[in-house]
Amino acid sequence: MRTNTATRTYALPSITFQSAAAVLAVVAAVALPQIFHVAGATLGLGAALGQTLLPMHLPVLLVGLLAGPYAGVATGALAPIVSFALTGMPMAPMVPFMVIELAAYGLFAGLLRGVALPESIPSPLAWLVKLFGAQVAGRVVDAIAIAVAVYLLGNAQMSVASVGAAIVTGLPGLILQWIAIPVVMFVVDRKRG
Repeated sequence: MRTNTATRTYALPSITFQSAAAVLAVVAAVALPQIFHVAGATLGLGAALGQTLLPMHLPVLLVGLLAGPYAGVATGALAPIVSFALTGMPMAPMVPFMVIELAAYGLFAGLLRGVALPESIPSPLAWLVKLFGAQVAGRVVDAIAIAVAVYLLGNAQMSVASVGAAIVTGLPGLILQWIAIPVVMFVVDRKRG
């Protein structure tokens, strides 16, 4: 069913497309942080550039919106594991939390991709609303995972306050996502329609 780019709903793409999109997104989610870390080291910022601009989140959210929840959750779950295996980053204690958080982002982005919004909402704004919903849901899942680790499993290396600190630190990355992802999705809409 298609009324305009703001209310367009999408059937899931083929398994081949979903699989290829997930593989490419995992590659991007491993490569982008490395590029940001090299740039950060060159600029004397160390790992701060990657923590601030959230480069691993971009391909996960984008593949969820483009290819659906299966590709999104697969990318989100695999990207930190593959990245750790190949590069040693993220740090080992962070890998399970990154897997949970990124898988949630990919899942919710994929689930929200097909949600029809009112025709009065222009396409870029509709994608921004869906993206924001996926980001909030992913952070809630991350906060729950951290709370379980701290309060039920006694993990003294984590704190629930780290979720708020991560949001503040990553605000430039969130802004980058709020600009780049709706623009990409708008361009995709224009090409499809």
